[in-house]
Amino acid sequence: MNTDASSTPAAAPVVATSALPDRLSCDPRSPHHIAAMFEQDVGIRFNGQERVDVEEYCISEGWIKVPAGKAKDRKGHPLTIKLKGKVEAFRP
Repeated sequence: MNTDASSTPAAAPVVATSALPDRLSCDPRSPHHIAAMFEQDVGIRFNGQERVDVEEYCISEGWIKVPAGKAKDRKGHPLTIKLKGKVEAFRP
């Protein structure tokens, strides 16, 4: 039996589906986008009210980004505004 640690394959990073990250974006171009998190629904409660239009959130800094109406940038992506307040992420 070989107990040499160097011969064991490296473990793949495991993403806990029950714990939500501090910062998450639904835009695949963002460095904060984690596709595995969207296999199940993610709910956002902002200032005690559930929101369904959140593009990105950060719990520790206390903000969310939501689309600014129907406005689009020159590449066709929605313009977003940052709202500050109490942010809670949960699995419905």
